[in-house]
Amino acid sequence: MQVLITVQDAAPGNPPGIAGGDALLDARLDPRFGRAQGYLLCDTATGAVRRLDAASNMSLAQGAGIQAAQAAADAGAEAVITGHVGPKAFTALRRGGIAIYLSTHATARQALRALADGNLAPAAEPDREGHW
Repeated sequence: MQVLITVQDAAPGNPPGIAGGDALLDARLDPRFGRAQGYLLCDTATGAVRRLDAASNMSLAQGAGIQAAQAAADAGAEAVITGHVGPKAFTALRRGGIAIYLSTHATARQALRALADGNLAPAAEPDREGHW
């Protein structure tokens, strides 16, 4: 399964789109979906991890969650792990058939492990209002 994880420090020295390997999973989980500092795309079958660019979302006045949902779909994500998700992003992800998992884990590695162990349940609704 392709899982997109929001992270705060997605290896700034590692350019987006470049596979960075297992060390990228030590990045801290970013609680924001649309305005996350970075994204990791993880293939749970192969263990491959690559960093995706999130810079364009940081400057948007509105619609960052919808843009992030589109980026997740474009990357082939089947699931998203993040700290929080607003109503517009939630709707866009659900329409795209992308499962949403909310996590309070410290790192991407811990959140991915919790998903693999069955300790994260799919979100049934957004947990934040828009523009938080």
